Amino acid sequence: MRIRTDLFPPLLAMVLLSALSGCRGGEAGAGGGSSNGAAPAVKVTAADRKEAHDLFMTRCAACHGQFGRGDGPGAAGLNPKPRNYADTAWQATVTDEQIEKAIVYGGAAVGKSPQMVANPDLQAKPGVVAALREKVRSFGT
Repeated sequence: MRIRTDLFPPLLAMVLLSALSGCRGGEAGAGGGSSNGAAPAVKVTAADRKEAHDLFMTRCAACHGQFGRGDGPGAAGLNPKPRNYADTAWQATVTDEQIEKAIVYGGAAVGKSPQMVANPDLQAKPGVVAALREKVRSFGT
């Protein structure tokens, strides 16, 4: 069986163009409210914010603390310690996309501690993820 190599360059070009078309940046002003790598705009409802608050208190506060300072009861046994979201220097260097990626895919997905577990159930809830990002951002104000 002979493989037609003359079709490879056009097929590769089509695959690359389709992949790159999804990598375009959002339109100006479409960000999630942060000037440092704002996530694409997602409509966040009151229900999303309530669910995000409840999730933070049940899944995140044990390590990050109720006020996001990295001082939750589970933090004592962790090394490295959980992120202090009130740290304004950190807030200035992290993008909204990085925060959302860490929330959904876990710490290892953003080069941080694998002890921060992933939340794959949130992949289908962009409003809740955006509301969790807003909550993380609110600790730095």
